[in-house]
Amino acid sequence: MKYPAIRNFIDGQFSPSSPGRSLNVVSPLDGQLLSTVPLSDAAALEAAVAAGQKAFPGWSRTPIKERVQVFFRYKALLEKHLVELSTLVMEENGKTYDEAKAEIEKCIELTEFATSLPQLVTGEVLEVSKGVECRTEHAPLGVVASIVPFNFPSMVPHWTIPNAIALGNCMILKPSEKVPLSAGRIAELLKEAGLPDGVFNIVHGDVSIVEAICSHPDIEAVSFVGSTRVAKIVYQQATHNYKRCIALGGAKNHLMVMPDALPDMTAQNVAASMSGCAGQRCMAASAMVAVGDVDHIVSRIVDEARKIIPGQNLGAVINKESKERIERYITEAEAQGATVLVDGRNAVVAGKEDGTYVGPTVIDHVRPDMAVATEEIFGPVISIMRTKTVDEALKIENASSYGNAASVFTQNGGVARYVMERASAGMVGVNVGVPVPREPFSFGGWNESKFGVGDITGKSSIAFWTKLKKTTIKWNPEAGVNWMS
Repeated sequence: MKYPAIRNFIDGQFSPSSPGRSLNVVSPLDGQLLSTVPLSDAAALEAAVAAGQKAFPGWSRTPIKERVQVFFRYKALLEKHLVELSTLVMEENGKTYDEAKAEIEKCIELTEFATSLPQLVTGEVLEVSKGVECRTEHAPLGVVASIVPFNFPSMVPHWTIPNAIALGNCMILKPSEKVPLSAGRIAELLKEAGLPDGVFNIVHGDVSIVEAICSHPDIEAVSFVGSTRVAKIVYQQATHNYKRCIALGGAKNHLMVMPDALPDMTAQNVAASMSGCAGQRCMAASAMVAVGDVDHIVSRIVDEARKIIPGQNLGAVINKESKERIERYITEAEAQGATVLVDGRNAVVAGKEDGTYVGPTVIDHVRPDMAVATEEIFGPVISIMRTKTVDEALKIENASSYGNAASVFTQNGGVARYVMERASAGMVGVNVGVPVPREPFSFGGWNESKFGVGDITGKSSIAFWTKLKKTTIKWNPEAGVNWMS
């Protein structure tokens, strides 16, 4: 085992290992045993909540200008340990090193945004009548929880940790049991940066801990990122127990390619979008709608896909079960009449035979009713559907139950605007394969890609992690009493 056994982090300390259940943590790159992760019981969550409650009064009363100083120091530590943190993500998730490094660089950007929060939550004050003023202030909620997925072991936690904590909350992080290593380093670096004990806690576990978080009476808000099926359950359970909740689900992102699209740029963007992070991201291009005569662009996409080599510039998928599931989608589409132009099934990397790799896969002549066209595959697979008009393409995109992202590739500004206005997605791109907004713009989809109000990052997250206190002040006792009194 390469690393020591994973432990929970509660009240500023890694808790002693318990004799309860645990799971092996295996690297998708080569099958190496990395560590073990505990499947915690309710007692661990109780301890984490108690630690957060104890720390909350002091932390929430600390001026926000002082709170964000922790994140200035933390950002410097992320930069200092960039190589180490990138390597850890690569090992536990299976990404290429460059992808893992980009993930940590995004964590740095997210942390940097949190340091700007004092300028964004200044509140408002107005003299509403002679001698009477009204003011608003952002107040933290209390103990909150963040439940995160396997595909970005460090970045998705940073969607919530810096903002929620800088705004005065105390947080419990529940990492994916598949990739628990990065969370421990986050805790260590936050403590090194000066975060008080109890403000940030980690409880590892499986579905039972998720259920316990959703029902715990002293957890005020829950954020979740994962599949749509589970996002619905988490949202229902958390709100049923009177908590705030934002739950991000899956996606089926459509790239609409017009005949006038620049062939090389389009092909490079499509191939990178469908294969980046082995397709294990909710912003991956999974469905392409070819409008009119775009065979010349499809052939370029095939050429670009063939340059993507498992174990070199393509990482592994998370485990054997995922590999088998992805390959079943490809086999089923082929049996239903689709044409597999580039086949990623049965990929094996020499020297890493126990790794779980799927090669880049391009499937043409897919019908809109096929599973590969409608379901989230979460692998390096793109399905190409053919239409004659942009309205037919939009009809396919609009029919999806998801609504995370959509893009159009064209050199025609009118067509671009037409798609931008009609795509049923929360994030839209023009000539961009992965239309993820940069800070301070927020991340969040529509339809069954998101449950709850607001977004999880950027300015929109402020409203989720705080509540408004409205104060009315009167300094003119000589004024008469009226209905406002």
